[in-house]
Amino acid sequence: MKKMKKTLAVLLAAVLVFALAGCGGDSSDGKTSGSSESGMTTITVAANPTPHAEILNAVKDQLAEQGIDLQVKEYTDYVMPNNVVEDGTVDANYFQHQSYLDDFNEQNGTHLVSVVNVHYEPMGIYAGKDKAVTLENIPDGAVIAVPNDTTNEGRALQLLADQGLIELAEDAGLMATPKDITSNPHNIEITEVESAAVPSMLSDVDFAVINGNYALSAGLTAEDGLAFEAADSLAAQTYPNVLVVKEGHENDEAVQKLAEALNSDECRAYIEETFKGMVEPLF
Repeated sequence: MKKMKKTLAVLLAAVLVFALAGCGGDSSDGKTSGSSESGMTTITVAANPTPHAEILNAVKDQLAEQGIDLQVKEYTDYVMPNNVVEDGTVDANYFQHQSYLDDFNEQNGTHLVSVVNVHYEPMGIYAGKDKAVTLENIPDGAVIAVPNDTTNEGRALQLLADQGLIELAEDAGLMATPKDITSNPHNIEITEVESAAVPSMLSDVDFAVINGNYALSAGLTAEDGLAFEAADSLAAQTYPNVLVVKEGHENDEAVQKLAEALNSDECRAYIEETFKGMVEPLF
């Protein structure tokens, strides 16, 4: 009998341990898998260092006041930030424009969607080896370096056309190539270069058309530019940089609060004061 009581006591103790363990698993601290130690909701965003990570870090305090702990993970390539959102490693990313996102989904079978437009990085024309030369006194036979990828080359050529330096076929649009040039009164020579390498060509050419992010990385400012894509240009409307999540998470509370912060007056002021025309808000 004593042996039986001892056995029952052991069993009851075991049941009590499992019951307590079960309560611990369901925990009453109110935290979810997306909560930080402080009880704040955590959202992790993949971003390129400039200007995206800088802009995100500028709204961290604003989000913290709303109970959101924004964690920024920096990437220097244009593939991993999408992959880690697709596989759930991070909650969102902010580094790309809409056209790139659409193409990435099509090519990779991913399910990523944009939440909100934030900014665009205007492409600019910069003087090359002779800083005294301007677009108004462009020499005959001037050499102009432009990006060699389809999207950015088309933007560069349209910018040159907007300045009256060349004319393009009416249907060329943002996919324009040098073959679409229908008038070239200054006999401009177009030199095609990989986008990231265009700034390094400045000392060898008369002008260069450079993407905003690469111009920033090269230490160029808006004052160095001779002309930029306008905020109402076709390029600005076609290539807005967007906040991206995996489909189905667009309306998550933390995502929506981040979207609001990125479109806030405070964020606009930060972009305008920090980048001084090299990055333009689209809100």
